[in-house]
Parts: sequence; structure tokens; C-alpha cells
Amino acid sequence: MAVVSTLSNHYKYQVVNANIDFGSNVYKMILLNTTFAFDKDAHATYADVSADELSTEYGYTAGGKTLVNVLINEDDVNDRVQITWDNLQWDAGGGSIGPTGAAILYDDTVGDKTVIGCIDFGQDYTVTDGSSLQLQDIVINGS
Repeated sequence: MAVVSTLSNHYKYQVVNANIDFGSNVYKMILLNTTFAFDKDAHATYADVSADELSTEYGYTAGGKTLVNVLINEDDVNDRVQITWDNLQWDAGGGSIGPTGAAILYDDTVGDKTVIGCIDFGQDYTVTDGSSLQLQDIVINGS
């Protein structure tokens, strides 16, 4: 499961001000280089993290992939809201993608492209030519 485990403070601010709409806004996921370290205070927008995004090459495109088929569920057993999307996949061709150690989820509809949060992979991955990187069960657990 690819859990957005650390949420940005700016995302929380945008939610309270009713600027985030998971039912209709466009959300994207980007991959970051291995030197990236997420800071929930400083990494508020796409512009704040884009310098650490992987370059467009070998099957990765800067700006990220669009997440589709959002599901929003109230979970009264665990006292949270769970937001999920379909899996994402990057296929390497002609060379390797990465290495990458994290992914950022951001709202591409809001004017400042608000960073929702970060998935830290816990290790670095390089997607070699002919291989794929898939993020499965992309989820935000909001308490």
C-alpha cells in the first residue's frame, strides 16, 4: 500500500479554507530524487519540490502522472476518512528511471498546486530499462 504518510501543513490550511475538493480536483504524483527530504512546513506547493523531481526521460515525465478513480470513504471503525485512487505505473524504456526515494502527491487544480503530502519509500529504487515501478493502493488516511 502506498500511503501518503506525511501531510503538508499547507494542505491542511487549504482543506479548512475549502480549496481542496477530492471529488473534482485533479491530483498528480511525482517522483523525487534520493537527496529529497520532505518538510511538511516548507514543502507547501509543487514549486517548492519541483527542483528535486526526476527529469523527463526514459518513461518519466516531469509534472507527474494524474491519479484517477478517487474513492472517498468514512471509516467510523478507525475514526478517519480514507481517500484512495487507482494504482500508478511508470515503465522504463531506453534507459533507467531514477533512482527515486519518495513520491509527492499534489493538487494540480488549486492555483498554487498544493502539495498534499509525501510517500517515503524507505529505500531508493531505480527502474531499469524494460522494468516498471508501480504504486499500489494509493491512500490518504485523514484522521
